[in-house]
Amino acid sequence: MSDTTKILTIQDISCYGQCSITVALPVISAFGIETAVLPSAVLSTHTSGFTDFTVRDLTEDLPEIRKHWEKEGISFDAIYTGFIASKEQLDYIKDIIESRLKDGGLVFVDPAMADHGEFYNGFDQEFADAMGELCKLGDYILPNTTEACYILHKPWKETFSKEEMLEMANELRAFTKRYVILKGYEEDKKMGMIIVDKQEDTIDIVFNDKVDYVSHGTGDVFASSFVGSTMLGKTPSSAAKVAGEFTKKAIEKTIGDETHTYGVKFEQAIPELYDLLKKF
Repeated sequence: MSDTTKILTIQDISCYGQCSITVALPVISAFGIETAVLPSAVLSTHTSGFTDFTVRDLTEDLPEIRKHWEKEGISFDAIYTGFIASKEQLDYIKDIIESRLKDGGLVFVDPAMADHGEFYNGFDQEFADAMGELCKLGDYILPNTTEACYILHKPWKETFSKEEMLEMANELRAFTKRYVILKGYEEDKKMGMIIVDKQEDTIDIVFNDKVDYVSHGTGDVFASSFVGSTMLGKTPSSAAKVAGEFTKKAIEKTIGDETHTYGVKFEQAIPELYDLLKKF
């Protein structure tokens, strides 16, 4: 990795609550990678468990920021997208990818728009279809099962069999022609990620022990550590192992604190990243 490697992450800032940019910036930086940010929106808190939160949509700022970066000659070795505030923003983000990504640079798309069988507030199937087109620009896409189902126009259910998960991952790969890291497979009290190669029908399943704890922001912890691991040269399977174990450790740091209901204590797990990188 070059000492000057730079990643741009495009997603929202929740001023309070551990998610999106407030996860991506510290986690990717912990890998020793310079991380720039482009907020899609600014929220007073995230939207899970809080009421009367404020939202400032930054759609109109995106093209002007891109123009300034172009004038200054600013470009990036990788671009990682997370929560995008609107369908209109997706078009601006495509333009940023096409103009500000260095030759040979990588794109990571976390299609953060749905979970547990439902869209997040404000999203719909039209947005999912547009997000599917953004996924085609990614080198790596990291959907959960709900997001995968919306992208593929498939019905979601609480539990999928191994065969159904493999089929869905292969359909995503055929649709996007990209590496697919499909989250949400469960087997024998373990959580699994289905990983499909972008060029071959090569499939790997990466497991880590399941922790019975549900929290906002764990997808952002996983995606950010996957991005950081990949940029350090890890294979998709190894990066998924690092990300899965790091997310599990962040959850374990949080269990037992009944006041910490808005995210996971990923900061306390950051010192363990180095050992995870050596292990996997």
